[in-house]
Amino acid sequence: MNSRDSPFSVKSNAPFPSASFNSTPVNKCTNSFIALTGEGVKRATKPFPLHTFSDPESIKACKVMSDRDIGGFSTSNLDWIPPSTSTNPSPRKNKNAHARFHGNISIELPANNPQVQRTGFAAWRTYDRPPTIFGKSLWNMDQYAFLALRIKSDGRKYFVNLQTESIVPTDIHQHRLYARRPGEWETVLIKWSEFVRTNHGIVVEPQREMLKQKVRTVGIGLIDRIPGKFDLSIERIWATNRLTDEFLKEDDRVEEGQLKSKHGQKIKWGEDKATKDPC
Repeated sequence: MNSRDSPFSVKSNAPFPSASFNSTPVNKCTNSFIALTGEGVKRATKPFPLHTFSDPESIKACKVMSDRDIGGFSTSNLDWIPPSTSTNPSPRKNKNAHARFHGNISIELPANNPQVQRTGFAAWRTYDRPPTIFGKSLWNMDQYAFLALRIKSDGRKYFVNLQTESIVPTDIHQHRLYARRPGEWETVLIKWSEFVRTNHGIVVEPQREMLKQKVRTVGIGLIDRIPGKFDLSIERIWATNRLTDEFLKEDDRVEEGQLKSKHGQKIKWGEDKATKDPC
């Protein structure tokens, strides 16, 4: 496992902070990278897909990780689940294909590696996309207010993780992934402006605005260090300024993760119910 993917340093014995934890036209270039964006307007009117688990090949575009990579005993799997065959699936089923992120968290330490002082995590993220003739392929999210995820959670404390083309390659921007209806499919919205910059599980100070023009990867991690099984399903992840009528009808509400403090000390994560039209 690359060190930039680790949610905490294997040598650190510091406690976890409460916010711890990498047909589209081309229209923006610089000397070092090319940013991919959905529309050449200041405020996009259409959603922009970041990753969709619509076919088995979508799993191959993701990297799956756990503390087993550093000698721990947690397990982590990302499996593709085909669409439901039911014409009228229940809220626990999904008519669309999706991925199942599941496994088992262990906080047991390896006896033969004293450098590993903390275990108990599992995660996945998208791989870096192949470079083009212009340079690195990055997502430009400047036109969008929200990151949206279609999920079915078991209620555990997952985090959404973003990697950007940062000066510090091990920096990860994180936000809690709140689920209001564990066991049922729902759509979660998170403001891009509310992600917190961390490095090896420690909140970085001073906090700087995330480079939304240079987003490299997106993923989800579990670092609550509670031993036992976990199970989270993900249909797709996308950028948006509002939800479509289809998802509003299915959910009867949207969810928005809200930070109570952005100053790095005892970051608290609250829950606010958004209106049906976040625009």
